[in-house]
Formats: sequence, C-alpha cells, structure tokens
Amino acid sequence: MNYKMLVLDLDDTLLRDDHCISERNKDALMKAQEKGVYVVLASGRPTPAMLQYAEELDLKKNGSYIISYNGAIITDLNKQIPIFEQTLSKEQIHGLYDFSLANNVDIITYTADSIISETTSKYIDVEVQLTQMKFNKVDCFKAAVTEPAVKCILLQDPDYLKTVETKLKQEKPNKSVSISKPFFLEVMPKGIDKATSIARLAEKLGIRQEEIIAVGNAGNDLAMVEYAGLGVWVDNVPPELRGCADVIVASNNNHGVAEVVEKYILAN
Repeated sequence: MNYKMLVLDLDDTLLRDDHCISERNKDALMKAQEKGVYVVLASGRPTPAMLQYAEELDLKKNGSYIISYNGAIITDLNKQIPIFEQTLSKEQIHGLYDFSLANNVDIITYTADSIISETTSKYIDVEVQLTQMKFNKVDCFKAAVTEPAVKCILLQDPDYLKTVETKLKQEKPNKSVSISKPFFLEVMPKGIDKATSIARLAEKLGIRQEEIIAVGNAGNDLAMVEYAGLGVWVDNVPPELRGCADVIVASNNNHGVAEVVEKYILAN
C-alpha cells in the first residue's frame, strides 16, 4: 500500500517520556515528508501546545495540518488558521461543572491562552506542565466561563475516573468522552474525536481511508486507530486496548513511530 497520510498522537506516542522527539523518529518523519506523505499531529493538547513540535518537524513547510483538542480543531499550518472548529456551549460546560461537583472530580476548561479551574491538583499540574499554558484559578468556574470552549477535562485518580467515565456516558450521551492519560477524562462535543477530523481532512486532501496510518497509545486514540487503513499502537498502550489495532510497534521511548515509518512508508 502506498500510504499518503501518517497521523500521530503526541504524548506517550511520538514523544518520549521527556516530551522530546527522538532523533530516529525525527529523521524518519522528515524522510516520509520527502516522499510526499502528509505527517499530521493529532492530540488532545490545545493548539498552542502542539506548535513547537509542528515547527520541529517542518510541517508548515510541507503544507501539513494539526488536529488539536482531540479533534475539535483542525489547523492549516501554512495559513495559520483553523479550517474546522466545533465547541461546547457555555451551558454545556456549566452542566459538566455540575456533574464534576456531584461526582467529586476536578474540572478544567480552556480559553485561547489559559486553563481555567476552581481547584488545584497534581493532575491539573500535569496538564499545565504539558501545555505550558497560563493557569487561571478562579473563585467561581461558572462566572469565569462566559463563552464556548472546545473541550473540558475531568481529573481524578485513574481507578475512580473509569467509573466516572461510565456514568458520564450514561448521563450525557450528547458528548464525546474518552480517557487520554489515565487521570484525564476528555469531554468534547458529540461526534468529535480524532477519527472524524482525520476523515474530514482526508476528504479535503483527496486521500482514501485505506491510505492512512494512525499511531496512538490511549483511549482517545482508539477511534482513529480503528478508522485508519493501518491502525498502530505503540507498545506502552494499556492492556485492555492491545487487541484493537492492526499492528503493535516499539514503545514511545524506543522509537515506535520510526519503526512504523521505516517498515510501511520508506520500505515501499
């Protein structure tokens, strides 16, 4: 198969645990782009927290795109503008806040340049560190959220958060819900996930589903891994997801992305 698009999750997939791209991964991705393959980053991260990696991989120079907020925004890097965006309404976010209080979990949402929450926690600290966005601790979440936003995250200990995920899906079936990191429960508008945004972008570029490779490691990657012509997990995927991909490669710390590129793109 002559693959034309390679879609990569960032954290715990393309990025090592130190949040860097290995030289082997970078070299492989540069060579893939030289062959005319679109390299697309697809992450739960906010758009600004993805740009440094897009720049490192010369994605703008190669006319590519990034998919941020788990699919809620697709950005044309050449034009520096979103070509697609879908948000949660203010009322939906307020409803998620009420759910978070009733179920004893923290909640965050986003403005263009900051993360908003009433609370602090070690898990919120992780998101602030990953995104490098300003953290705005507010006295009243609902008063602070006056506009739509692209997503919310509910945060709590992993075992408990799985039960909250089940309850949230039952109580709010009009949302897209998935776990990214074990302590992050991501909530987007209904129908928004990485797969639907990849399909939208592929249609724009004239790329067929079977010509797409998607590589991920977590629950919020499941839809795109199942959608792609070749769905790939890196080896650090949770045990319950291992059977849901076509291929499993080396872990994020052992150049799993490069393994995919070398075997399925550069060898052809």
